Amino acid sequence: MTLGGGSSIDVAMRRAASIPLPRGWPRHVKSAVLHAVALGRAALVEIRAGLENSPLERARLVAKAERLEARVAQLEAELRIKDARMQRIPAAKRPQYPPAERLAILTLRAACGWSAAETARRFLLTAATIAAWMRRLDEQGADALVQTPKAVNRLPDFVAVLVQSLKATLPAMGKVRSAQTLARAGLQLAPTSAARLLRRKVSPPVPPPPAPRPRAARDPKRRVFANYPHHLWHADLSVVPTLGGFWVPWVPQALLPVWPFCFWVGVVLDHFSRAVVAHAVFPKQPSAVEVRGLLDAAIQSAGRAPRYLVTDQGAQFREGYRRWCARRRIVPRFGAVGQKGSIAVIERFFRTLKTEGLRPILVPLCFSVLGIEVATFVAWYNRYRTHQGLGGATPSDRLAGPTARLCSKPRASPPLARGDPRHRNVSALELQIHRFEGRAHLSIIELKPAA
Repeated sequence: MTLGGGSSIDVAMRRAASIPLPRGWPRHVKSAVLHAVALGRAALVEIRAGLENSPLERARLVAKAERLEARVAQLEAELRIKDARMQRIPAAKRPQYPPAERLAILTLRAACGWSAAETARRFLLTAATIAAWMRRLDEQGADALVQTPKAVNRLPDFVAVLVQSLKATLPAMGKVRSAQTLARAGLQLAPTSAARLLRRKVSPPVPPPPAPRPRAARDPKRRVFANYPHHLWHADLSVVPTLGGFWVPWVPQALLPVWPFCFWVGVVLDHFSRAVVAHAVFPKQPSAVEVRGLLDAAIQSAGRAPRYLVTDQGAQFREGYRRWCARRRIVPRFGAVGQKGSIAVIERFFRTLKTEGLRPILVPLCFSVLGIEVATFVAWYNRYRTHQGLGGATPSDRLAGPTARLCSKPRASPPLARGDPRHRNVSALELQIHRFEGRAHLSIIELKPAA
């Protein structure tokens, strides 16, 4: 087996695994085929791990090329599955591309040199649609594609209800008189807008949901709350499979998830701010001593120990862990599965780490590379990742002090009339998107005045 033959072997094994075995084959023969395929896959993972950590630059480049080829094959498979699902929907009922995406499709077509038919095939469109977009782009410019289909100053439905109610009460009142009457009441409205609102179909108001049934009161001694930073911490471990996976059908590999098939990531999280206090990457399941070392590093980083520390009931959190907490005057708490505010917070972080931080890049086999990627994601997460539970703030904002909730609320007053000097000049703002540490999947979004 050559160094550069890993990708071809990987493809061959995938094809062999996807071929259905004949029904007449004995059971032990089918099991032998499965074991052979899994053994070849395990050998391939071992070879890739050696290439990733090889001192030869050529070997590392070969490993990088194979990793990128595997990533391309994965993306092509995902696109093929999504396109097959979309093709089952009739063309007239498929969702339309937004204006900004239409311009992006035409830009990609110009960059790749595709024809109208090739572009339509790749994006499940027709050649006539691509030609119509190009004609609009040539005649009216890019603004014809990126303009919003709905007016920004669209009046809310309650204004339409007022106009229609006024017309129903006084049928002889025209659009000019209706606009003047509402203006005297404090609602600025143009006569043409009043005529348009009379034709609008307003959906009936949705009845409020029934009041929830009162739950039985729980014992307040069984629940703890984070009242300030570093008051309540979470600590847990999670398995991160590498790009080759960590499952094989024979013992002991089937029972011992270790490198190069997977890594273990340990995290200490502050409940009040959702900030990661400390983290570590392990090649195998860490011992109780290694976990306590991670907790000591978290205390040193925060400058203080928490009042409560919530963990699961794993083997690392037994008698030695309880004595460690007693020496530092920490109250150990053990989370309950399915209970809100228990271990769900740190489990949600692991989900974010795997989906937003590691899945876009594929988990590497090199131990040092994974450590750098996890550290980069944690830095971005603490500084720029907003949270719905924090009202749109980031963990760093929450640690710095109290912040106002950033979630949008419906405005209490109707929109301003056209030409009003109190209108905000939206065109003077510019949206800027940066890459954190050069990572395309870790974005920094800023809104600054246009130059």
